[in-house]
Amino acid sequence: MGGGTAIEHGEAVTAGMDVVGDSPSPAVRRRDLLGLPVLALGAAADPRTAARADGADPSPAPGGPSGEETGSPEEVPVTPPEDLMREHGVLKRVLLVYREGMRRIGRGERVPSRELHEGARVIREFIEQYHEENEEKHVFPRLRQAGRLTGTVDTLQLQHQRGRVLTGRILRATGPSGAPGAWTRRRLVADMAAFVRMYEPHEAREDTVVFPAFRDLLPPRELLELSEVFEEDEHRRFGPNGFADMVNRVADIEKNLGIHDLARFTPRV
Repeated sequence: MGGGTAIEHGEAVTAGMDVVGDSPSPAVRRRDLLGLPVLALGAAADPRTAARADGADPSPAPGGPSGEETGSPEEVPVTPPEDLMREHGVLKRVLLVYREGMRRIGRGERVPSRELHEGARVIREFIEQYHEENEEKHVFPRLRQAGRLTGTVDTLQLQHQRGRVLTGRILRATGPSGAPGAWTRRRLVADMAAFVRMYEPHEAREDTVVFPAFRDLLPPRELLELSEVFEEDEHRRFGPNGFADMVNRVADIEKNLGIHDLARFTPRV
């Protein structure tokens, strides 16, 4: 997977297995995670019994309790735009890693260079070199061709470019050269803050405006065909369990930083 290695003290991912919660579970296809039909259009969807990467109970199969499809064969329960939204979840979790790094540096604590570097590598390998490439190859051209949201698309693509510059600087600042000096710490905080500030509205605009508009432009058959393209590309780049492995990779970073427990974010009122 892009040369990535498990970070020190992180929980190892057993070969051929996905870490789900605190224990390994059988590997699952990404389409099982997303609820997309495994067979071609016109065939019944498989029951959704596979475990999810986040450790939650698997959702029931589409249709009634028996798992039989109740809609037409042309329906696609989860579309490529929704797939892209799931990948935004990985991005959001790395933004939390950046926020934790900024908090520690601001308090004068040791820079968590290893964790920040690994988070930036996830951004580089999964978000910039895969997720954003799919947006730029499949989503943005279709919207431009239809004359939809062209100004927004131009801004989003420029932000992709700026984000890659920031990621490069974060990777260099947190690399193996040692603990950064005072100037580098300030620059690192500024770069992470700029990245977070840009990508929070960036992904929100895509999720609520751009992806729904893109979905409206594609007929169901083309949506399913594109889902196959996305899956094949993911498997080629990251292996058969690419999305689940990436979620586990980010979870390892969170555990190292002590921010994996969701309950700790619940405010006292």
